[in-house]
Amino acid sequence: MTSTIAPRAKAFRLQDHELLPLAEGYGGCIASDMITVQGHKVAFMYREEPVSDQDSGWRFVSGLETDEYMQEAENHSICDCNVIANNDPDVVPLLDASVGKSFERDNGSGPFQEASDFELPVD
Repeated sequence: MTSTIAPRAKAFRLQDHELLPLAEGYGGCIASDMITVQGHKVAFMYREEPVSDQDSGWRFVSGLETDEYMQEAENHSICDCNVIANNDPDVVPLLDASVGKSFERDNGSGPFQEASDFELPVD
């Protein structure tokens, strides 16, 4: 089972052989390395219009990222949504949400709530 959309340039916390099929078929996403490399839980997730056929539109952050951290492209990874689901299975029930939806929780714990005050980034 392949977990990434493209070959990994970083050492993710979970290796391909450790991944369970929790969220296969959703496609790729963009996630902070705080999640994929360091193993923190997701605190905020949103879905925007996909940028390619392989992109799900999902974006994930841990809530620990500073503004400076977020502005550095090398602090983010493109990976399969299944990688994020294995790092934080709580995201799985939300992956079918429509474009424009966003969800948050305090410090990566507790239940996700729909974020009512989030606006999608504008290019």
